[in-house]
Amino acid sequence: MLIAQEEDHSSISLLAEVSRTITNEDDINKVLRLVLFIMSEHMNMLRGMITILNRDTREIVINESFGLTVEEKERGRYRIGEGIIGQVVKTGKTVIVPSINNEPLFLDRTRSRSRSRKEDLCFICIPIKAGTEIIGTLSADHQLEPLSGEEHVKKNKADKGQRDMLQHYVDQLSIIAAMISQAVRLRQLAHEESAKHPQEENKTAEKLSKQKRHTEEHNDETFTDVERPANIIGNTKPMISLFKMIEKIAKTNATTLILGESGVGKELVASAIHFKSHRSGNTFIKFNCAALPESIVESELFGHEKGAFTGASSTRQGRFELAHKGTIFLDEVGEMSLPIQAKLLRIIQEKEFERVGGSKTIKVDVRIIAATNRNLEELIREGLFREDLYYRLNIFPITVPPLRERKTDILLLADYFVEKYNAANQKGIRRISTTAIDMLMRYHWPGNVRELQNCMERAVILSEDNVIHGYHLPPTLQTAESSGTPYTGSLQQKLDAIEKEMIMEALKRTKGNMSRAAIQLGLSDRIMGLRIKKFDIDYRKFRP
Repeated sequence: MLIAQEEDHSSISLLAEVSRTITNEDDINKVLRLVLFIMSEHMNMLRGMITILNRDTREIVINESFGLTVEEKERGRYRIGEGIIGQVVKTGKTVIVPSINNEPLFLDRTRSRSRSRKEDLCFICIPIKAGTEIIGTLSADHQLEPLSGEEHVKKNKADKGQRDMLQHYVDQLSIIAAMISQAVRLRQLAHEESAKHPQEENKTAEKLSKQKRHTEEHNDETFTDVERPANIIGNTKPMISLFKMIEKIAKTNATTLILGESGVGKELVASAIHFKSHRSGNTFIKFNCAALPESIVESELFGHEKGAFTGASSTRQGRFELAHKGTIFLDEVGEMSLPIQAKLLRIIQEKEFERVGGSKTIKVDVRIIAATNRNLEELIREGLFREDLYYRLNIFPITVPPLRERKTDILLLADYFVEKYNAANQKGIRRISTTAIDMLMRYHWPGNVRELQNCMERAVILSEDNVIHGYHLPPTLQTAESSGTPYTGSLQQKLDAIEKEMIMEALKRTKGNMSRAAIQLGLSDRIMGLRIKKFDIDYRKFRP
């Protein structure tokens, strides 16, 4: 009973996140890409594919994928009735393959399963329908746990358990296939249009995205009633919870403590709280408590009188006075010295203070928002933070989730930073390659959003062909430890992989024209032909 409840809860969480993505994202390709990443997070999915049927050419191609390389994705092309995917498109019926090792219809045309134990690998393929018409498929690989000796003795029970688990996956995939059918239909139309008029592809996709937005304006789902702060990007469940908390806190005057690792965006949360509050028309003052020595921090926060110390040539208002009727944000509050903490406690309790070197009591009406990446309870035990101040600050705590707990937001943030640094550096980056996307999704991001921002700025600057490739990302994202993809090949093998990726990208840009691709890469036609032969690249696949 408990297992069934856990499965139901997991399914609801999965479907809710898919629903939010479909509702809140306008880019059709990004919708489908994010859905696959969400599935990988919730369903123990090794690989996933969304294929679409081109009704003009009668060819089925992989539109978006998870866990496939660029080359593997390009190899995934089928005719109606060909292999499992072709059969599903032809019949409109779901196919479950408990072990791909024992299924002759399973073609493995992408050649991506050589890295897995095929006898334990199951494959599920679901038709995607628009009404009664089959427009594509949604498929997923799952690695089933091999049976132990004891389980072999109870084989019937184990088989039933595996059948139940497979049916659970089928039910989830069927619902997701229905949810994404509109996005797949729009992508199908854009794909067919671009095959006829390649130069119109972007215009068609943009037009269809606008139609999708118009259709969804009147179809808001469960989680869309939360107004998202304009300065924060995120669609995942932890971020929706954060947005709800911001909505509640903003309406009050309560002192707020924002917790979270370095780089998660605590200052953005503080700004969102202020600008959603009734104090939004007044000053929002930001101050980093760790940036200055103790003597200067006191003067900065509380101001000073003329002659209070050497160099104090005139009276100066402090940050608290400047924030009167508004909000003050104290970042890294855990770095404050104990004497400053005592003065801060008085302001919170009494709303009054004296300037440095002064005796006049100044009253202020200020909302205080503090933030820290330190463990304040541990600092209290070490005698470095006042316990009474902690309880005054901790009236309304908010924890900002780290980036590794909101992985499906990574692509949203990456695209945002690409656009930002495109404008700042007069660049024209149009997309992020599949290799780079996989690297971004596999990395654990210890520096959170700030680290991602720095990575994307570097990548935008380094790119010379308007595409961000894996080799444009920092070395920390390319190590075996960080990416989870151990690399045992030689230096030459790695260089060959980069060279092959660059050639394939050039062929994509030139629609399979080898001469133009060679010119772009600075190669002669002869050398280009040798490279094509060496890497076994079929340039015809890139032609419309």
